Amino acid sequence: MSRFVRLGEIDRPAITVHVDGAPVGALEGDTLMVALLNQGSVLRQSEFGPEKRAGFCLMGACQDCWVWTESGDRLRACSTLAASGQRILTSQPEASWPNNA
Repeated sequence: MSRFVRLGEIDRPAITVHVDGAPVGALEGDTLMVALLNQGSVLRQSEFGPEKRAGFCLMGACQDCWVWTESGDRLRACSTLAASGQRILTSQPEASWPNNA
């Protein structure tokens, strides 16, 4: 079940972002947070433990929505636009917790 339900703006071009290796559909102009939470109820796993995160402030002031590029760059999912072909990780590349799924 997804956290977000798209009510409008459905005529924008479709794009595909790869999240943890899996394709995720989005629309041009969506943020990474919108793309991820349109597909499911969790944005990412905390880098400090096994807890799941779904964003908090939604305006780029906290660290709850951090996701990473495959090269290890950190992004704020709430304020970073999704782009076709992006490859995003939902857990910090250096962090390794049991049951990261």
